[in-house]
Amino acid sequence: MAIKLRQPEAAPSAPPAPARAARVSTYQWAALALITLGAAVLRLVYIGKVSPDPFYDAAVRSMSLSWHNFFFGAFEPSGSVSIDKPPVDLWLQVASVKLFGFSSTTLKLPEVLAGIASAPLLFAVVRKIWGPAAGLAAAVALAVLPVDVITSRSDTMDVVMMALILLALLFLVHAAETGRNRWLLAAAATLGVAFDVKLLESLVAVPGLAVFAYLALPGARPRRLARLAAAGAVYVVVALSWLTATLLAPAHDRPFAIGSSNGSAWNAAFVFNGTERLGGKSPEPQFTVYQPGHHYPTATQSERDHIPIVPPSPTRLLARIGPLSGERLGLELLVALLLGTPALIWGLRRREPDGPDVPDEETALDAERLRLRRAGAACLGVWMLAGIFLFSAMSRLHPRYVEAFTPAVAAMLGIGLAWAVIPRGRVRLAILLGSLAITVLYAERLLYGTTGAWWIGLFAALGATTFALLARLPSLEADLRSVLAPTGTLVMALIAVLAVPLSADVTAIDNHVTDAGYVGALPTEEQRLLSTYLRAHQGTAKYEVASVSATGIGSLIVQDARPVLVLTSYGSRVFTSVPRLERLIAEGQVRYAFLNATCGRHGSALNPACSAPAKWVRAHGTDVSSQAGLKSKLLWLLPGVKP
Repeated sequence: MAIKLRQPEAAPSAPPAPARAARVSTYQWAALALITLGAAVLRLVYIGKVSPDPFYDAAVRSMSLSWHNFFFGAFEPSGSVSIDKPPVDLWLQVASVKLFGFSSTTLKLPEVLAGIASAPLLFAVVRKIWGPAAGLAAAVALAVLPVDVITSRSDTMDVVMMALILLALLFLVHAAETGRNRWLLAAAATLGVAFDVKLLESLVAVPGLAVFAYLALPGARPRRLARLAAAGAVYVVVALSWLTATLLAPAHDRPFAIGSSNGSAWNAAFVFNGTERLGGKSPEPQFTVYQPGHHYPTATQSERDHIPIVPPSPTRLLARIGPLSGERLGLELLVALLLGTPALIWGLRRREPDGPDVPDEETALDAERLRLRRAGAACLGVWMLAGIFLFSAMSRLHPRYVEAFTPAVAAMLGIGLAWAVIPRGRVRLAILLGSLAITVLYAERLLYGTTGAWWIGLFAALGATTFALLARLPSLEADLRSVLAPTGTLVMALIAVLAVPLSADVTAIDNHVTDAGYVGALPTEEQRLLSTYLRAHQGTAKYEVASVSATGIGSLIVQDARPVLVLTSYGSRVFTSVPRLERLIAEGQVRYAFLNATCGRHGSALNPACSAPAKWVRAHGTDVSSQAGLKSKLLWLLPGVKP
């Protein structure tokens, strides 16, 4: 398959121009179809074996039981508490499980489809501004980017947010090309929905997209500013629509938002998921940490995934270890910076055709194309800088958060490669060869030596070098020099850059790696025993059990779909007071309490097991753990309740 990088010189036997254009277009779409198929394979293989997220899955189970729960994103079936985010993504998951049944696969289906769609969306954006070769290279880079593959296979909403951001950018490109307000407003509304999916994380892309809109929209400055103001108003209205709608319901009908300090969804959105996360104060559960020492190369994938992300630093995203290692993001990020930065700068300064789809007879970009290219370069530059700065400095970071700027990484990589392989000038050749050499050396450092993937990358880098040198031989036939050699350079360079990331994908798939977390996941046997005992002894009680923590019993809700009385929220904030608990016991609404945490002599105030209701249960209840086959002091019969 040859992707046309420059039109060959006219020859007497050459087919007419329309025929050549149609043929190239066919190659492009065939290549895109293969890339999309590859993205689908990476995201769907063994998807049912990837552990789901009990916290969000409990909400999906509860939301599917009533419209009240559906709208508010209720965490447990009685609708007393809700998740800490707007439930827009979970609405998609509810639709999926309603259509296809409740399973690990159907829970992840919206994320998988969003991850697959992101590759052609990025191609459509990049192709319109930098040409098909850059678009295809960017699509490949995003399709195999390990952090995106893992997140797409996980039960979280970050990939849906990322796909919406790409769709908004595509709408902005249409607005710039046509000058129509409807595309601009559609982009603003789509960004608003992205905010409703993952809140402040989506804002990482907003400055870059705003810069693009300002620079790319036609018309005088006052008119552009007025249009941007209208788009901003639409964005704010859509972004805050769900939060505002929650206020329309009576206070007693609104679930308590987990993570908030006052039960408000607004507080959960802007404090718990905003300022507290930026400052590292969000009291999320922590898990056992594997200490690699000097034996990291022999650690299992599970052990490596429990290594914490390295502390904030300028080189954090290039780290060798952890769940956000260079294999999963840093290598593509490094190449994107090495090749994409000069490509964007060159495109800003030069008026000659840099894109592979520009015919030889054109000697300068027309005004519209130049405006789009400059706007696109500024957009990617701002977007990339915002992502690197935030995620290098952010105290509490999960790998899935970087989905807020992975499209910028893939786009700059694809644009940089397509720019560097054009056989024009020694500067591009030097940048290409230097970048490939750095890639090979960095990959060897990441892998702690040479592996099969490293050798593939090395030989591909040598192949790319060979093709690049051939493309500059004046004695080579015109077709080979202007089409086949640059195409070979591009293909081999992509293999050199993506061999290690693709190997990381295969390893992650084989080991069923997830980035969803295990909040609320009970041990399998413990959950089976607990569920069996409660179903046999709960009688007519409304609540299956009282849980010491809002997030500590999610997998039981997923299995039994029964109401749970939540005693505390994040930070050990008391949700069910002792007097209210006593009243519910007297009314026969709850019979048992599950306290799967202990409070030592010097217990932390943030430990839910040290909260007032938990201490009251231990002081007045009866430990019936042994009757249920559980370890002691887990299951308690509440006082005044007959066994």
